[in-house]
Amino acid sequence: MAEEKKTSPAEFLRQVQAEGRKVVWPTREETVRTAIFVFIMMVILSLFFLGVDSLFSAVVRWLLTLA
Repeated sequence: MAEEKKTSPAEFLRQVQAEGRKVVWPTREETVRTAIFVFIMMVILSLFFLGVDSLFSAVVRWLLTLA
């Protein structure tokens, strides 16, 4: 079983900085486009689940009238 080498806090911070430099940040246009896409998908899915919920609610109400 190999013994793991401990990383000093200073070395850890250097590694964090090195990884941070590799990050590719999205452009403003990409961020806006993604936000608009997320908003549109949220509206579509909320309408879909509203419809499914309304359908199930109507079915349950109908079933309860049979009891």
